[in-house]
Amino acid sequence: MLQTTTPRSTPTALIDDYFHRIGWTPFRFQRSVWSAYRQGCSGLVHSATGTGKTLAVWMGPLQTWLKANPDQSRWNPKRPPPLRVLWVTPLRALAGDTEASLRAPLEALGMPWRLESRTGDSKASAKARQLKRLPTALVTTPESLSLMLTHEKLLPQLAALEGVIVDEWHELLGTKRGIQTELALARLRMLNPNLRTWGVSATLGNLPEAEESLMGVDPSVEVRRIEGYRKKRLKLESAIPKKMERFPWSGHIGIKMVPQVAELLDQVKSALVFANTRSQTERWYQHLLKQRPDWAGKIALHHGSLDTKVRRWVEDGLRDGKLRAVVCTSSLDLGVDFTAVDLVLQIGSPKGAARLLQRAGRSGHQPDAVSRLVFVPTNAIELIELAAAQQAIRSGHLEARPLLNKPLDVLAQHAVTIAVGGGFTRNKLLQEVRSTRAYQSLTAQEWEWVLKFIVQGGDALHAYPEFHRVEVVDGLYRVSLRRTISMHRMNIGTIVSDASMQVKYLKGKTLGTAEEHFLSKLNPGDRFLFAGKLVSLSRIKDNVAYVRKATGQPDSVPRWMGGRLPLSSELSAAMREKLGEAAAGKLVGREMKALRGLFAIQRRWSVLPGPQQLLIERIKTRGIHHLFVFPFEGRLVHEGLSALWAYRISRTIKTTFTMACNDYGFVLHSPHKIELDLPLARRLLNTEQLIPDILSSMNATEMAKRQFRQIARVAGLIHPGYPGQRKSTSHVQASSNLFFDVFCQYDPDNLLLEQARREVLELQLESTRLSTALDRLENCELMITDPPKPTPLAFPLLVDKLRDRVSSETLADRVRRMQDQLEKAADG
Repeated sequence: MLQTTTPRSTPTALIDDYFHRIGWTPFRFQRSVWSAYRQGCSGLVHSATGTGKTLAVWMGPLQTWLKANPDQSRWNPKRPPPLRVLWVTPLRALAGDTEASLRAPLEALGMPWRLESRTGDSKASAKARQLKRLPTALVTTPESLSLMLTHEKLLPQLAALEGVIVDEWHELLGTKRGIQTELALARLRMLNPNLRTWGVSATLGNLPEAEESLMGVDPSVEVRRIEGYRKKRLKLESAIPKKMERFPWSGHIGIKMVPQVAELLDQVKSALVFANTRSQTERWYQHLLKQRPDWAGKIALHHGSLDTKVRRWVEDGLRDGKLRAVVCTSSLDLGVDFTAVDLVLQIGSPKGAARLLQRAGRSGHQPDAVSRLVFVPTNAIELIELAAAQQAIRSGHLEARPLLNKPLDVLAQHAVTIAVGGGFTRNKLLQEVRSTRAYQSLTAQEWEWVLKFIVQGGDALHAYPEFHRVEVVDGLYRVSLRRTISMHRMNIGTIVSDASMQVKYLKGKTLGTAEEHFLSKLNPGDRFLFAGKLVSLSRIKDNVAYVRKATGQPDSVPRWMGGRLPLSSELSAAMREKLGEAAAGKLVGREMKALRGLFAIQRRWSVLPGPQQLLIERIKTRGIHHLFVFPFEGRLVHEGLSALWAYRISRTIKTTFTMACNDYGFVLHSPHKIELDLPLARRLLNTEQLIPDILSSMNATEMAKRQFRQIARVAGLIHPGYPGQRKSTSHVQASSNLFFDVFCQYDPDNLLLEQARREVLELQLESTRLSTALDRLENCELMITDPPKPTPLAFPLLVDKLRDRVSSETLADRVRRMQDQLEKAADG
């Protein structure tokens, strides 16, 4: 029962009382945020994971309303206030948990607000109701926010918005979803110039850019950047393998560590076990169950391809403390408040200090608690990565998020969105778009091209009516065709992946989705691991893969695209520093000391490079000449460097190369001896003609064609189809390839082609980082050695080459035999 206001019941007193009831005391930074919000300011809150950022930004709107509505006798839950706050979350899987966190103080304070979610998982009935009247506070995603902008009847309600809160802004920053969010925020600010915009972020290295991207280039309200607790109490440790092999290879340690991981899980009440890929989570879940069958029902699996109901069951089990462990991907990386979790395990390197810190914060998710993370290496050399990450975290050198610059595919989609949602005039929308950081340098010519593209399909497609999506009437750009409106709404978004199919029992529930390219290769009866279960394919019909439970051993595990993370530039630099310390005989920490034997062999047979040295090893095995190069710059840079070196060498020496890369270096294999001396090595590192040489060294046209598929999908050139009638991957691929070829021939100046080529250089080849790496390497001391055998650093690259060869031996057996030979040579 609500009570009337007393002198004690001021908004600040009510909030303080709520904190007291949950056993907390407001931090100074939280009070600063509340005060700034009440004053009408916008801002960015930057604080470590688990330090109360959610309450910092949420209590501002609550305090403001409480101050304006002090008489509780007039509060009526049956007549909640109109829309006041939008809460934008980067993952729809987080919406339910976020809604629960926001609802707790509303209920405790007895406020008559209506709080709801609107995401792709929301029920159609709820969405239909919201189109008539939005709730007081709405939790949504960038895609659903853009979708709301297509409904003209919602614009008056959106114009009355008081504040927008963007959660986990660091996860959206530097992505096309982040650009989509910037454009949507610009539209909301056009509707209400006094709109408060608040961002929540942790583990971010470029705060000024993050702030400008969120607020726009010339905000109309005062902007505050409020720092919370940047360093939370953290305990990082490693699970050191009981036997440290001196010739490691990628991934081989992982499963051997299962018993040690099980021992760690036995010591705690609840834990998260993070893996970097969905395939890896499926394997680890099965191996843990095999190790401890009594844990059936007590451990679970969580990744983005599982059915929504399955994910929610797992999340509820974690929240209630009923699950001992959950093996998961980044699906549980963000914004999740599972106070029962007291340990995080990271399987394999997270490839970045910020990501490691983010995941560590999933445990001890309270301001005063200690976050504990145990790192489980899948490769002995990954222990150096952890030592480097610890050093980077201590020094505060977290990764910056590189920003995207005016992607026209996202702008074209947004322009159609606004045209559907009531229309726009040319100059007003241009002014609005230029208020974003991403498009502040958009030229008039680029804007005219976008308009021509959405109105008539550009120069190459003007003869085809289906590409005349927007019409211009008296200077107003609008969409009137219902089919165009429906198709656009169904395909809003920038997340592009291979076509997927539902995986469903013949008689029973849906398990989730797997990518079509994997399922299409299976035959009926083939067994595979999915959703933590062994199933066999029965048949594929109407874009659904029907399965039944199976026994025995799996024939395969689904593979999803996009799982390979490159080593960040910051972690690469820290790793080179740790190697330099080892080269000087200084081994600090358990991780580095555990690698003492590996370092000793590397020094004896070759060199352990310092941070200002580039190691090049020339080795011959079985008639093949190998050139191993170790820049320690990350896999993507090494892919570019290996192709560049092979191309430049082949211009002076007639030979052929095969290549392999990892995060530490690359290798060129050739049947001919490469007479590499210091002058040639210096020429190979020259930055002159870098971009032309990169493009000549790779099949740049084919790479651009693959990148164009994503751009064509976002820009609205191709559509994956209607629900239940999704087009196959091959169909979509053929359509995008056709557009690419037509544009190349008839519209070579098409700006989407230019964007595809630019994204290949920046996103796939990391050309800017590659150029920076070459500048560094040009000034390094070159260490060219001729080891008698493959060294510990070279061995993983040699194994990667073996993966491509057909042999009657399994890869593991072959590698084990090679290891035995090298171990004998090392001890001899």
